[in-house]
Amino acid sequence: MADQEINSSASATTPDREPALERAGSTMSFNRGDHHVVGTPDVHEVGIKIQRAKSAYETYAGHEEKPTGVEVFGWCFYGLCSYFIHTVLIPIVFPLIISQIASPMPDDITQGNIKVMNDKGYICTHKEMLLYNRLTNRTITVHDAKYTPLEWTSISWAVGLALAAPLLGLVSTPLDRGPHQTVIALAATVVGATFCLPAGFFRTVWIFPPYIAAIVAASTIPAAYHTRHLGMMVRGFTSPSLRRSQFPLRRAAGGWLSLAAAAAGSLGSAVMSSFAFHMLREKEELMSLWIVSIFSGIKWLLGSFHFVTSNRSSPAATPTSRSNHAFSILKFPHAVGSLASAFLSSVSTMSVFTGAVLYLVGDLCFRPNSLLYFWLSYFLFPLFSLPILHPIQHLLGANAVKMQILGFSLTAATSGVGFAYRFQDWKTHQALLFAAVQGTSSGLLHAFSRVLLMDCAPRGKEGAFSTWFVWIKFLGSLVGFAIASAHPRNVAVSFGIGFCTAIAAVVVLIFGNVSDLGGALAAGHVKDYDVVNEDRDRGSPVSGVDDGVEVKQPVQEMP
Repeated sequence: MADQEINSSASATTPDREPALERAGSTMSFNRGDHHVVGTPDVHEVGIKIQRAKSAYETYAGHEEKPTGVEVFGWCFYGLCSYFIHTVLIPIVFPLIISQIASPMPDDITQGNIKVMNDKGYICTHKEMLLYNRLTNRTITVHDAKYTPLEWTSISWAVGLALAAPLLGLVSTPLDRGPHQTVIALAATVVGATFCLPAGFFRTVWIFPPYIAAIVAASTIPAAYHTRHLGMMVRGFTSPSLRRSQFPLRRAAGGWLSLAAAAAGSLGSAVMSSFAFHMLREKEELMSLWIVSIFSGIKWLLGSFHFVTSNRSSPAATPTSRSNHAFSILKFPHAVGSLASAFLSSVSTMSVFTGAVLYLVGDLCFRPNSLLYFWLSYFLFPLFSLPILHPIQHLLGANAVKMQILGFSLTAATSGVGFAYRFQDWKTHQALLFAAVQGTSSGLLHAFSRVLLMDCAPRGKEGAFSTWFVWIKFLGSLVGFAIASAHPRNVAVSFGIGFCTAIAAVVVLIFGNVSDLGGALAAGHVKDYDVVNEDRDRGSPVSGVDDGVEVKQPVQEMP
């Protein structure tokens, strides 16, 4: 009896010899004509194995179910309920609450409407100047150092990101492996929303570093889940492995989804900024701002609807090491380039926004209603401009990199104009135009930075890539806010940083050869050739699996 190798694709047998498969262990026999063939449990169970393979193949090949309308709505709804955390709650509401505790407003203030002149020679109301001075004066003492409420917020923000770094490293693997992604994101949201509730209960500034740190750290985990889910939905709308000619389909799907969520997030920020402005005008300012914080937590918690409608697990093989999985992004140059652009975009947009608000209030003495209109223009205009930009992107065939370059160009234009005219008297309509353009830029950069990252993220590593993206992006927001708040009376610093970082980001994207198609090729989302053979089109969609594999196995001839 001799072992022979046969091609499984050529399984025809001769009349005088019938090959039989033999496996160690028990066998079963059956008659076929005049020949007695010994079979094995593998042959007997081939039907069951085929059924198992059929059910598992879709998962192995990376196929995703097409997202339902409810799933897409839930994804955008979470943007509506969470985007305001790092645009309104932390940089606006919490500094105001801290300033109320550090230097309370006098109860017997009767000169709130009396006009006073600021250092720049503009006429302001006494209450407005008092509010601005409480934000920018160093009223918080720690040993021999003194900090402003804005700087105290920056310190608390930094503590939160330091706490979030190891947490994101721990959850990066569970976000990609196993069935508990929804539970992790929901638990983090509940923790963060809970810390929003008692913000004004303890009348001491020392309670805010743990408060803000907990909110920042908790917000990063569901944000990473939310970003990861973008990659899953895009794969569901298109295919796990596309040809080059089909890549515009993925580009269109990712851009549309991300722009829709960014527009919804801008709407949520507009609502919360308007609510904060209204409550700030109440007599009990601290209590009113506390109510804003409470409603912020409730709104954030409502965003958990997204987790209920988006339970998509990734049963890929468990990595050999958590650290290898968490740091796998470093092996993908296009993904690293997308992280650099995300960091610079957050620095530039937050620096320009924070610096502009402080400049309008402290230097130009904008009326309260004009400040509200500025916020609404910044947050509401993207609700209309971003959806319009999507068909323009499709018409021009612009990719995520080019759309980011457009966003950085708008930021460079607004910050450059602001820097050049920083000594001029800005009219209300000029400030509103500034806000509308800069708000569009911020929305563009927010939307297409995550699209670019998900194009560079291989299947089964979207969670690990998303944790890096969220942490880097929030770090950029912190840096931009810290720079602007450290120089409240020198808007040239804020606008200068915004301009320089925008130009630096364009340089990184262009000269770093960052590409969404290149990232998708490296990640396995796109094949490196266009298939023209119809038979090959029906081949395996798994990247790296050939269509014509020959499987050979030893057989044992029975006498």
